[in-house]
Amino acid sequence: MDRIRLGVNIDHVATLRQARQAIQPDPLWAAAAATLAGADGITVHLRSDRRHIQDRDVHLLRQTVSTHLNVELAAEDEMVALMVNIKPDAVCLVPENPAEITTEGGLDLQKAGVRVARAAKQLKAAGISVTCFIEPDDKQVKLARKLGADSIEINTNAFSLARGGQIIKEADRVARAAKNAQKLGLGVHAGHGLDYFNLFPIVAIPEITELNIGHAIIARAVMAGLEKAVRDMKALLER
Repeated sequence: MDRIRLGVNIDHVATLRQARQAIQPDPLWAAAAATLAGADGITVHLRSDRRHIQDRDVHLLRQTVSTHLNVELAAEDEMVALMVNIKPDAVCLVPENPAEITTEGGLDLQKAGVRVARAAKQLKAAGISVTCFIEPDDKQVKLARKLGADSIEINTNAFSLARGGQIIKEADRVARAAKNAQKLGLGVHAGHGLDYFNLFPIVAIPEITELNIGHAIIARAVMAGLEKAVRDMKALLER
């Protein structure tokens, strides 16, 4: 029985800190607690508007995360240059809309292809693995490979919102995209909207090797503590 890697997204720890423009809670402590509880990696989204994670956080996380540091960001020259300097283990290129509450969908690689290809080339030259956050769509999978991505992260938001018979349909979409990506030599990750109750059909997809989960874990941590929240999630990722 194998186990999917768990990347714990700690953005909302920074959200709480920024709500008071304070120094606590510190995402570095959250990263340490999640790692001690068994997280395989730490994920943060450095947004252009710096609404939660700050540049300082990424710099310090790079110095302290001993597992795997994954930074989500827009494929913009300023952000890419910053990552080339910091050198996280991986960068996941995502779309950004300043008015959104959270990421609203996958990258449209037909529209963003030039920016993504340029970003991927620069990041890979710096030794940083590149992931594209995309919808479970075969055209997007093929474009990710063509534009130089090492991996894809499949947006599971539609799956997480599905009800009734639609759940199976959305899970099948994710499974098809995962299989096609693996055939093209891409690593396959997934995330967005996954929680302790809905993730089992996604865990069952053999091509998926990593899940990045944030909101559900941090929400549970408010009541149960971060270490327990991470351990409980890790326990669900065996297949």
